[in-house]
Amino acid sequence: MRKVFLHVNCEFEPDGEVRPVNFLWEDGRRYDVDRILDRRRTVSFKVGGQGICYTCRVLDRTLRLFREGDRWYLEAP
Repeated sequence: MRKVFLHVNCEFEPDGEVRPVNFLWEDGRRYDVDRILDRRRTVSFKVGGQGICYTCRVLDRTLRLFREGDRWYLEAP
């Protein structure tokens, strides 16, 4: 597994929460976040690192999108 750092477009809620809307994959394809299932501070045991993990639905798949400081990444094989 490896970290794939991404460009993520976000919305900022009135209470200051950040909500990812879509992201660009390494090859330039854009994927929309259909739904956020969970949001919590945690660690990534697969690739190392810690931050806020957004468990998201994207194209009928569940992904863990991490925000580590000002950087975003997914766990990828």
